[in-house]
Amino acid sequence: MENSQMTDPRRLEGFLALIAFGLTIPAANWLIGHAGTVCVPNGPCLIPVAPGIMAPSGVLMIGLALVLRDFVQRRLGLRFAWAAIVAGTALSALLAPPALVLASATAFLLSETADLLVYTPLQRRNLVLAVFASSLVGLVVDSIFFLAIAFGDLGYLPGQVLGKLWMVLLALPLAAWLRRADARRGILPA
Repeated sequence: MENSQMTDPRRLEGFLALIAFGLTIPAANWLIGHAGTVCVPNGPCLIPVAPGIMAPSGVLMIGLALVLRDFVQRRLGLRFAWAAIVAGTALSALLAPPALVLASATAFLLSETADLLVYTPLQRRNLVLAVFASSLVGLVVDSIFFLAIAFGDLGYLPGQVLGKLWMVLLALPLAAWLRRADARRGILPA
């Protein structure tokens, strides 16, 4: 690799986003078993996401993962984004509790793919809208497939969706900053 490619801020930022994306997976698995306002015996640790609505604490990292995957694609391109999805699916299956391996890996693969399919055509026109819309689609897909496969019940869907949505909303100012920074530096999406 040429020295100019190694110091390209776009690539460096992309690799940082890729590392952060990868770290959300073990973080989600750790949170779900160790951090929450209440931990169900032999079950997940839960956090309040709205008055009277609880969700497994790992949903926070899943919402963040959807946004970070968009940033990986913006900085490193579609091939890196697909590779990140495949690697993330394998990591999700590897780290999930045995009873949740199929649900975790399937939900991850489908939600990140749905996110990519929505984000890709929108990103050049409006980055913030692309991040929001793609993440919204991804978090709904993730929640439905995870709950349906793991438990055969969508009763916890509101908490799953809201928990992930909070993280997406918190990350939107970062997308707006990134769009402005790109415009100032003349950086185009990968």
